[in-house]
Amino acid sequence: MQHQTNFLQLVEEYRPLVKETDVPTVKTKLDAKEDFILIDVREDHEWSQGHLPTAIHMSRGIIERDIEKTVPNKSAPIILYCGGGFRSVLSAYSLQKMGYTNVISMDGGVRDWLNHGYRLEI
Repeated sequence: MQHQTNFLQLVEEYRPLVKETDVPTVKTKLDAKEDFILIDVREDHEWSQGHLPTAIHMSRGIIERDIEKTVPNKSAPIILYCGGGFRSVLSAYSLQKMGYTNVISMDGGVRDWLNHGYRLEI
């Protein structure tokens, strides 16, 4: 997908302000059954085509509205992902502004997950 310049500028402005991790690290955490909340911030149609194991769906459009009832503990470890690692940066920044202290964006998103040969659940 070709992203617009202003969108990319916004992501790059926020990227240094959020923690990021990579796909292999998330896979290792999942395989080790580490305790964290994995949130897919993609749109409904993207989610329905497949998502990471154990993920919950809270799209970019509603995460700020619904996060407090879904994850009331603001220090809970949360990893966010999207299609390529852009929307998850924006979502991580928003959650930090809301007081969440342990939020990480997965760089590369689903695209990189699949490039590593990992499977999605439907």
